[in-house]
Amino acid sequence: MLLAGLLPAVAATPAAAAAAPAPAVAPAPAATPAWTAPLSTRGRYIVDANGDRFRLRSGNWDGAQGSWNGSGDRNDPATHHSGQDSHGIPLGLDRVPLPTLLADFRALGLNSIRLPFSNEMLRTAAPVPDAAVAANPALRGRTPLQVYDAVVAALTDAGFAVILNNHTGTTRWCCGLDGNERWNSGRSTAQWADDWVFLARRYRDNPRVVGADLYNEVRRDVFDDPNWGLGDGHDWHAAAQEAADRILTEANPNLLIVIEGINWTGIPVDGFAHGRPALAPVRTLSHTLAVSHKLVYAAHFYGYTGPHHSGATGIGETSDLRYQDMTPAQLEQTLYDQAFFVSAETGTHFTAPVWISEFGIGADETGAKPRAWFENLTGYLTRADADFAYWPLVGWSTTAQGAPGGDSWAMLRYDNTGRRSGVPDPADWRTRPWTGLAGTAGRTGAIPEAPAWYQLDVDHRDHNASLLTRAAGDWDSGARKAVCPDGSRLAGLAHTGGRGLCAGSGLRAPTGGNTVVRDEAHVPPGGDWASGYTKLQCPAGQYLTGYSLRGERVSAALCAPARTALPAAAGRTVWFDRGDNRPPGAGGGEFAYGNYKGQCLPTEYAAGIAFTTRAASRQGPAALLCRPLPAG
Repeated sequence: MLLAGLLPAVAATPAAAAAAPAPAVAPAPAATPAWTAPLSTRGRYIVDANGDRFRLRSGNWDGAQGSWNGSGDRNDPATHHSGQDSHGIPLGLDRVPLPTLLADFRALGLNSIRLPFSNEMLRTAAPVPDAAVAANPALRGRTPLQVYDAVVAALTDAGFAVILNNHTGTTRWCCGLDGNERWNSGRSTAQWADDWVFLARRYRDNPRVVGADLYNEVRRDVFDDPNWGLGDGHDWHAAAQEAADRILTEANPNLLIVIEGINWTGIPVDGFAHGRPALAPVRTLSHTLAVSHKLVYAAHFYGYTGPHHSGATGIGETSDLRYQDMTPAQLEQTLYDQAFFVSAETGTHFTAPVWISEFGIGADETGAKPRAWFENLTGYLTRADADFAYWPLVGWSTTAQGAPGGDSWAMLRYDNTGRRSGVPDPADWRTRPWTGLAGTAGRTGAIPEAPAWYQLDVDHRDHNASLLTRAAGDWDSGARKAVCPDGSRLAGLAHTGGRGLCAGSGLRAPTGGNTVVRDEAHVPPGGDWASGYTKLQCPAGQYLTGYSLRGERVSAALCAPARTALPAAAGRTVWFDRGDNRPPGAGGGEFAYGNYKGQCLPTEYAAGIAFTTRAASRQGPAALLCRPLPAG
């Protein structure tokens, strides 16, 4: 097994091998598009440019992330790929012409493809061997990235949505102790984000490249765990935020940003803490991106793994259930706790679509428990109207009839003559559960706008989700600053801890800069709404959109101009320095666990922050001035 420290570093800017793509292969006949790019989100749903539901019915077309040589089972990395090296390109191009592959994808009911790649693929200068693209001779002489370009173009020309997936750093099979455990294994977070900006720019003129799945199955290496929010070099929450904002602001603001949960922490041996956090940390710390309505969360589920089971055998996880060992009720509750609460609990700061971007099983599986797990999982995904992606989509067979030898997990398997087997052949037992899932449309049509809530987090750094404020520069140098997205207003604050809550709003004026408030200059005579406390109040006609802290003490308030006149009502004071003060059933959810919080009503806007300098332990925000929003 290779350790992360042995992985060679890669350059931040892809090499000349990643130059402009060669002319695309002639595409398959285009399917009539049933959707209009770009994609965005509304609450728990993904929608197209017309506001219509777009349910991700996807497959993982792997290979470009890399494979091992050998012969045997896809899920045994020591023997993966049946003696054929993928050379960092999608599988099957040696056996099947692209138009045939795409027609087979359509026959499965797919509308989208998760397309893995490795960072190494971006800078590999050598062309792929002719044998690797034998069924697609137009691809001869191309580098792996140029082959990837051609595959992307063919997919999108045929009407598929493509979500790019950074699966590995090096072009090799994952997902154990292989040097690909974290986004920054063998490179810095900045270099990793540089690669994402490069690739997002490369496809920004192709509107059907709709998403960036930032990194696959973040997990522990030999010595260290990833974390969610600790602010160190292994903080996946912070790294994802950094890369997402760079993609959206430097490369392509139209992309969906897909953030997977943490796949594994700890040592998988009885007596040691270990487990699969998945999306559970999102409940207390979610992401607020610089471009709103672009966030999708993702999780993976395989029957042979579990919430506290790595899927490995013989290393001491004897007391932990695998997903396939659970009753249907246990499985549903576990799926909810690890992932589906994110989409099911609407009206919170973490509400977002959840994409089960990997699940799968072998066509040759005979075990009663694994088969029942697959039936139960696909049934749950159907009932939950979930977005999904099967792993893997394309594989090979080693028998003349195309089955059962070779890559039994692949949905579509091709022998060396290009003959296909697998789903939807009735002889493949997965056909019935798959067609039940893929053939159920779920909710369709227009999705109404949903109330949007956003969490602000200055635990370790600035959190500026406003493009307008970013353009204005550093508005309180040396302080930790938080700013709501441009389409929202500040709705709540925590007394300690620095967390804030923003509510979606069309309140902001399209022009006009922000006002930084550092004193009581805008408190009118006779308008003392927090006697004895320092009050940072917005000028007339403006509302709170941000705040800054030095330590726990409030440093400044940031105000933005409203597009319509704001009522001159005095408003009310909401105190929260000695307990929670939030409206009953307040939207946004628990945005600052363990800390006192205050929040304006949904019919109000925040116009000021009060705090005290008398007691060092109580210098955080103590009260909000809440005023009524304009009618209508």
